[in-house]
Amino acid sequence: MRKLVHALVLTGLVGAPAFAMADEPASPHTLSANVSLTSNYVFRGISQTAGDPAIQGGFDYSHSSGFYLGTWGSNVSWLTGFQNYTSGSMELDLYGGYRNAIGPVSYDVGAIRYMYPGSKNGGGLPGAWTSEAYASVGWKWFTAKYSYYLSDSVFGVGPNANGSGYLDLSASLPVADTGLILGAHWGTFNFKNDSQYAAVTPDYKDWKVSATYDLGKLAKQTSGMTLGVAYTDTDAEKRFWTDANGKYLGKAATTVWISKAF
Repeated sequence: MRKLVHALVLTGLVGAPAFAMADEPASPHTLSANVSLTSNYVFRGISQTAGDPAIQGGFDYSHSSGFYLGTWGSNVSWLTGFQNYTSGSMELDLYGGYRNAIGPVSYDVGAIRYMYPGSKNGGGLPGAWTSEAYASVGWKWFTAKYSYYLSDSVFGVGPNANGSGYLDLSASLPVADTGLILGAHWGTFNFKNDSQYAAVTPDYKDWKVSATYDLGKLAKQTSGMTLGVAYTDTDAEKRFWTDANGKYLGKAATTVWISKAF
């Protein structure tokens, strides 16, 4: 009997830390990072690299309450090819917001600042730096998002372009448990005070179909990696969206990329 009691006491002492660890609450803070390599950086139908590859990456912080902050960057070419920059080949974004859900309906509200470090030649053209506020709602596979622009210039379009807007309608459909996700998107960009451009307009519509595959389905070593392909096209006016090298930035394009999340 004495041996049995002694064994039970030892078992309880050894097991106590395990129970304590199991009851320890999870941290409300989450930090993550991502990096990707893409054959062409296309943003809302417009190539930011004139069809050339880009390396991209960012960091994100999120709280269990729904608040989040993040930063993201990529190389670009349009600053010197489309804007009046003598040097500049980088986009750096800072963003933050709040996302949550009410029943089956998710929502996200926030703001983002697109920054383009570089040197301008003083030609008097609008700046590239852009401020955007956004709001989106989602249900199952569908999402609707509206972006409202607060800055005087919007990606080099301006001046007095504040009040411009971009509407994004998209769908994302997982194919069972295969790791394959099919996507579709339609968007329209309407610039405020675009009558100043007379016969040519910066307004346009864009659309996209895509497929991504979770490479973690293949092996443990590729966990967190995603392979994707997308086809994009626009009705953007060539006379406006052609860079200094004669490259039409809104033309149809097929893009492939691979990314890794940490």
